[in-house]
Amino acid sequence: MLTACGSGTDKATKPLDGFAEGEIKVLADESFEPIVAEEQVVFESLYSKAKLDIHYMSENELLNLFLNDSISVAIMSRELTPVEKKIFDERKLPPDVNKFAVDAVALIVSKKSADTLITVSEIKKMLNGGTKTDQNIVFDNPNSSIVRYLKNLSGNKDLKQKNIYALKSNKEVIKYVSEHEGAIGIVGFSWLNDPDDDYAPYVRKVQIMGVRDDTNKKYSNDYFKPSQTSLVLKQYPLSRELYILNSTGRVGLGTGFASFLASERGQRIILKSGLLPDSIPRREINIKKE
Repeated sequence: MLTACGSGTDKATKPLDGFAEGEIKVLADESFEPIVAEEQVVFESLYSKAKLDIHYMSENELLNLFLNDSISVAIMSRELTPVEKKIFDERKLPPDVNKFAVDAVALIVSKKSADTLITVSEIKKMLNGGTKTDQNIVFDNPNSSIVRYLKNLSGNKDLKQKNIYALKSNKEVIKYVSEHEGAIGIVGFSWLNDPDDDYAPYVRKVQIMGVRDDTNKKYSNDYFKPSQTSLVLKQYPLSRELYILNSTGRVGLGTGFASFLASERGQRIILKSGLLPDSIPRREINIKKE
């Protein structure tokens, strides 16, 4: 009986996951669903014993669960604040934080629109109601990381101007802009590259605006669209970094997935997606003598 009880205890305390096996829950900012889902598919195909249960949600919802220790691995577009770090320090579980990509915040308009250029100053004025315009500005939802980004950019904590509207998702923003010539949509750049069939027809009906940072002395007269080149050269002014945070306190599947994202294979997936990898994978060329 004692032997049986001992075996049961060992089984109960055995970790449910390892570096490349088992199952874990992961929180992910819904703004990055296209690229995170692609990374998941490749990771699970390489490691057949590994299963990632990824929950996509707004940044506010994600932080609430992560800070309350409900789920210990999260993918988001910023690092923790000092107050948030203190919560984990008090638990003696400071998260490992790894940057793995750079995304752009893209402004889109209808293909029928002739107004395809905008400055950062104009964006700030529009978000603060400082310009007279009949253009509706739409973004994904009030609790998203994009809204937080826009609040920080504009210095406006509310974004309650009459022509600014929150929808429910990046897909809805793209659909709305494709159907309304006078609208400007603000979405994560990854949603515009290689879209799924359910919203690809709407992507084909929108175009990305060129943005000029009139405070940047080096490029004050130039408009740029988001691309890997404009991101790596810091020409496109609206960018944000992607991080994976792991507060499990052990080497398990969370560590394995974070390592995969930073690996050459994981970085090549980001490179192919159109986003900017944290480290550009080397390109090897074999020259054969004839």
